[in-house]
Amino acid sequence: MKALVAVKRVIDYNVKVRVKADNSDVDLANTKMSINPFCEIAVEEAVRLKEAGIVSEIVVVSIGDKSCQEQMRYAMALGADRGIQVEAEGKLNSLDVARILAKVNESENAEILLLGKQAIDSDNNQTGQMLAALLDVPQATFASEVKIADGKAQVTREVDGGLVTVEMDLPAVITTDLRLNEPRFAALPKIMQAKRKPLEVKTLADLGVELTNSVQLISVETPAERSGGIKVDSVDALLDKLRNEAQVI
Repeated sequence: MKALVAVKRVIDYNVKVRVKADNSDVDLANTKMSINPFCEIAVEEAVRLKEAGIVSEIVVVSIGDKSCQEQMRYAMALGADRGIQVEAEGKLNSLDVARILAKVNESENAEILLLGKQAIDSDNNQTGQMLAALLDVPQATFASEVKIADGKAQVTREVDGGLVTVEMDLPAVITTDLRLNEPRFAALPKIMQAKRKPLEVKTLADLGVELTNSVQLISVETPAERSGGIKVDSVDALLDKLRNEAQVI
C-alpha cells in the first residue's frame, strides 16, 4: 500500500513574522523556514503506518522552487522513501495545489493521501477537501486517530462537539490535526541517508496543469498590538470596569 504525503515549506512557527515596508507581503529575507507542522504530523503518521506493516512506500510531494527540497529531504529523514517536487513560482491558491496533487496521484495511485489540515501561513484548510473532490474519493478531515484495515480507513475526527469516528473505503484523503501524533526528531544518520533518496523534479507542463491565479494578495498588515492588562482590587471594581469602560455588561 502506498501513501502520498503533501508537505509545504513555511516560516518556522517559532519565528515572529515580519511584514514588508510596503505591505506587499511577508518579509522572508533571512527568515528560518521549516516544514508546515501539520504536514510533519502527516509524514509521521505515514511512517507509523509503514512501521506497522500497513504502508509499503511513502512518497512526499511538495510544490515550489528548489528551496522546498530542504523540507522534502527532512521528510525523507523522518522516513519517507522518495520525493516529487513540482516546480512552480509564486503563491498558489488551494485549488491549484489540489489540482497539482491530483495530477501527481494519477501516476502514483496512492491508497492513502495524507495532508496537514492547513498550512500555518495561509490557514485556508481547503486543499485536502478539494483534492478529495477532484479524485472523487472519500475524505476524513481533522484526524486525531487513524486505523487502516481490510481496505478501509477508520478515522476519528475532532469536531466542535467532541469526536466523530467515520469509516471509508480506500483510496481516501485524510487531513491531520494536532493530536494525531507527536512527530519524531530526525537523527543525524537519517538526515545523511535522506540525501541519497530519490527526488524527482516535475514541471507543471509535465503534469498538464495551468495555474488559474484566481486569488490576488492585496496587502499584508501587522496585527494591532494588544494593550497590557490591569489588576483590580475587588469584584465591584471589576464589574464597574466591565460596565462603564468595556461596556460588555
